[in-house]
Parts: sequence; structure tokens; C-alpha cells
Amino acid sequence: MQLGADAILAAGVIGAAAGLIGGLAGIGGSLVMLPGLALALGYSSVAETEQHLYIAAAMCVNVLVAASASRLHLKRNAVDWGVVRWLLPSLGGALVLGVLASNSVEGRVLRHMLAGAIAAYCLWNIILAVRGQPDVEPLPKARVGAAVATGVAAGGLGGMLGLGGGVIMVPGLQILSRVPLRRAVASSAIAMVPTSAVGASIKLVTLDQHGQVWTEALVLAAAMGVPAILLAPVGAGLTHKLPIGTVRLAISAVLLVSAAKLAGLF
Repeated sequence: MQLGADAILAAGVIGAAAGLIGGLAGIGGSLVMLPGLALALGYSSVAETEQHLYIAAAMCVNVLVAASASRLHLKRNAVDWGVVRWLLPSLGGALVLGVLASNSVEGRVLRHMLAGAIAAYCLWNIILAVRGQPDVEPLPKARVGAAVATGVAAGGLGGMLGLGGGVIMVPGLQILSRVPLRRAVASSAIAMVPTSAVGASIKLVTLDQHGQVWTEALVLAAAMGVPAILLAPVGAGLTHKLPIGTVRLAISAVLLVSAAKLAGLF
């Protein structure tokens, strides 16, 4: 894939949006970057092997976005370390397996799977907005099993599709471990820093299996990463100031439209 100035500029705009939304919603940014790259840059073959390139680039940026957002979460003491210490090994292990499994799947199939994952995330947030989500205290029992299960699900899906894992971790921590939303967002961001780094490294070194070049993934990652780093702390800061339920509902509505476009519904 030849990356011209227009592609790099488009990647920069996508990265800015991913940084702001990723820091705000604790989702790592891939839910914005992957459909953005697919819709803006497109594919050159029926197999859509560029999807693997986009996944590698997005996973690299996930590390930067999560690390940048985590600084503010740490300052605000918003991280649930009791949950994070169990999230890390399960998330990391499942992420590696997910990345390796994705290499045996065509990019075209991964694109449709991504559209489905985005739609599911959006619908879940819409349900929460309608039903309401009380800011409850974490349950002391069954937290270990819940955190491990959340990490496995997030890692497997994240590794397969290139998602940071927050799309599963944030609602998973809320439902299974009863972690309040802001603490779930912060804990998700912390857990994504080391695990996303491992996943991105594996995806980069296996890109040649799909006829893609790892240096092009890094170029896309750099173009998206700089604005993402600058805006991720802004998004993370807004998490503690804005009515986050309403904001996430608005984000979900926009992403739902992008998922439908990604699936080829219009």
C-alpha cells in the first residue's frame, strides 16, 4: 500500500478524533481508528489485506493513547488496582492468542467482525443510557474471577480485531465486578498500556504474512499517534467533568453509523 500525503493527513485527523474519544470513553481509540482508516483509505483487493495493516497501526496507537490517558487517571487516584492486577495476566495472554488467530482470517472477514463489535458496543451504551447505571461500590466477592473473565474476553476480541480492549473491559468491570464507570475507564486504560504493547509488537512482525509492510504500519501509527497523544489527556480530563453517560451516548450514535457503513449497509 502506497501512503501519500493525503493518506497521512487523513490518518492525522482520524488520530485526533481517536485520542479525544479514546481518552474520554476509555476505549483505546481503535473503535474510531479502524473504521476511519477503512473508510478513508479503503482496500486494494477482494481479500482486503490492508485490514491487517490498519489493525497493526491502531494497536500501536492504542499504547500511546492508553499511556497518555493513564497519567491523568493516576493523578486522580481513579484506578482500582485490585482489579488491574488480575486483569493484566488474563488480558495479556488472551490478547496474544487473539493476534495470532487473526492472522489466519481474511481482512474482509475481520472488517465485518469489527462492524459487529462496534454495533454491539454502541447498543450496550444506548441500553445503559436508557436504563441508567448507578455508581455503586465494587463487590468484595468474586472480583478475581470477574476480572479474569473480563480480561480473557477483552484480550481475545482485542487481539483478533485490533481493539484496545476497553470496549469489553469497561462494561465488563461494571457488570461483573460492579466497578463504578469512572474507575472502570481508568482501570481499563492502565491495563491496556503493557498488554497493547505486546499485541502491537506481534502484529507488526507478522504483517508480511498478508503482504503488508510493518514500516507502513508505523507511518500510519505516527500520523495518528501525535494528535492522539495530544488529545487523549483532554478526553481523560473531560471524563471527570462532563456527564459521561450522555457523552458516551452521543459517541455511540456516531459509531453506530460508522459500523453500518463499514458493514456495507449503505
